[in-house]
Amino acid sequence: MQIYRHVPSSKHSRIPSGLSRALAIGNFDGLHLGHQALLAKTIDIAKGQQIRPAVMTFEPHPREFFMPQNAPARLSSLREKLEYFKEAGVEDVFVLRFNQTFSTITAQDFMHKVLRDSLKANTILVGGDFCFGAKRKGTVQDLIAAGFELIDFPEVQVGGARVSSTLVRNALAVGDLMQAERLLGRPYSISGKVVHGAKRGRQLGYPTANVHMRHERPAFAGVYAVKLGGRNGVANLGVRPTIGGIPKLMLEVYVFDFDGDLYDQHVHVQFFHKIRDEIKFDGLDALKAQIALDVEKAQDFFKTHSVNID
Repeated sequence: MQIYRHVPSSKHSRIPSGLSRALAIGNFDGLHLGHQALLAKTIDIAKGQQIRPAVMTFEPHPREFFMPQNAPARLSSLREKLEYFKEAGVEDVFVLRFNQTFSTITAQDFMHKVLRDSLKANTILVGGDFCFGAKRKGTVQDLIAAGFELIDFPEVQVGGARVSSTLVRNALAVGDLMQAERLLGRPYSISGKVVHGAKRGRQLGYPTANVHMRHERPAFAGVYAVKLGGRNGVANLGVRPTIGGIPKLMLEVYVFDFDGDLYDQHVHVQFFHKIRDEIKFDGLDALKAQIALDVEKAQDFFKTHSVNID
């Protein structure tokens, strides 16, 4: 898979002369069932037309640029999205930096200079509410009028509701991991590199894998029954209020019956059941006692529930 961090010059296209791209455009936050269907359709069309399946996505999310204080919580890091694109069979990914310059590109320039001249995208796949260009003035009707083959993908529904990143965020925010899994088609997960911490978990008798968070705006927080690499465990996602010091978002995972070395490994943590909210305890003894209860509840959950693993 080829990753572009900018719009390539039309004079330096790596595609053989005469070929073009089928391009899916979106933020793809969470890679839910709607996103998955859109990607599958993109790849199917590309195979049928013998062109390259491609994706255009944005970093940061446009709402993070325009309204950083009110931007939606992140469901996926850029790396997580790229991993999914590769697994799905996407050949080209354009990660366009959403900044002041990009936000002022007119709809006409975006269609003709970016999509057609630089990206060689004649087939465009988007959601029905897709808008583009400065002040979001461009619509799907403009793409059709400009001569693009437009695939306006139908809604994917679960339980009578349109699947969306907002629905996934709402489910996670209230601890409904089962609903999030239904919308995603898989358990919600966070991936990252295991890094060294302060070893406080080890001092308490519960050594944890500290997973580096790629973003500071998760959709949820608290204590959860999880799996890491197929192994059962319990995780805390939050700022550790009992420990004190400078609040910093951390994902700490205690893996049951495991004493191996996970440092510097890139791991996936799958979330299955919320145990409790993160709270501040009077001291480390109270925290240790609560961790023991959390471990027991997580173990009981896995004993009584069959869970799916990626």
